[in-house]
Amino acid sequence: MRKNIVAGNWKMNTTLNEGVGLAKDVNEALKNVTPKCDVVICVPFTHLAPVCGVIDQQKLGLGAENCADHKSGAYTGEVSAPMVASTGATYVILGHSERRQYYGETAETLKEKVRLALDNNLTPIFCIGEVLEQRENGSYLDVVKGQIEEALFDLSAEDFSKLILAYEPVWAIGTGKTATDDQAQEMHAFIRSVIANKYGNEVADNMSILYGGSCKPSNAKALFAKPDVDGGLIGGASLDAESFMGIVTAF
Repeated sequence: MRKNIVAGNWKMNTTLNEGVGLAKDVNEALKNVTPKCDVVICVPFTHLAPVCGVIDQQKLGLGAENCADHKSGAYTGEVSAPMVASTGATYVILGHSERRQYYGETAETLKEKVRLALDNNLTPIFCIGEVLEQRENGSYLDVVKGQIEEALFDLSAEDFSKLILAYEPVWAIGTGKTATDDQAQEMHAFIRSVIANKYGNEVADNMSILYGGSCKPSNAKALFAKPDVDGGLIGGASLDAESFMGIVTAF
């Protein structure tokens, strides 16, 4: 059975002290509940090691928001997958639309990042999704299919099965707009069919596919009720422990 997962993506927010405080708050909140999902926080590189020291990773997973497409070397300012793993983190977000849009990440770049993440026992949370123009012109299914095929379909079935996918309609990130429950379900079911056609039904059925796009406590329950929506990749609402836990407890 595939896992339900709620993962926070803090993006470029919180100072170190603020981030450690927020992680402690989420960790404390989880002591009082038994969530029906795995819970993960993905934090800035500067926060990884200190946050690892204040959370119970039996209840709260820790991830980075990115990693480099090289293992080591003269790449000033980059942070490699081995570096991320050395902090105690076990997840990494890859292919987020903001990385694609602002930093020019391509399928070839992402292939390398995924390979290095897997080589270092990091679970990639791999993001896919369309922009508003693609949604409106009807090409959105082909766009998402292409993103999966071009970056991930060189993987073996065994390695592909180690991924978590996150569908993020780019037009709904930070805009307050949310895909309807039915729009999310349509895309998630389509993604599962693309996987099944390549790797078979067992791999597809066991793949966790998260929804990312202005998911909040007020709409999480309806989204998570859909059969192919296995949780959320949460942006703004993950920066407040109470809001984040409101989504965690939506399952």
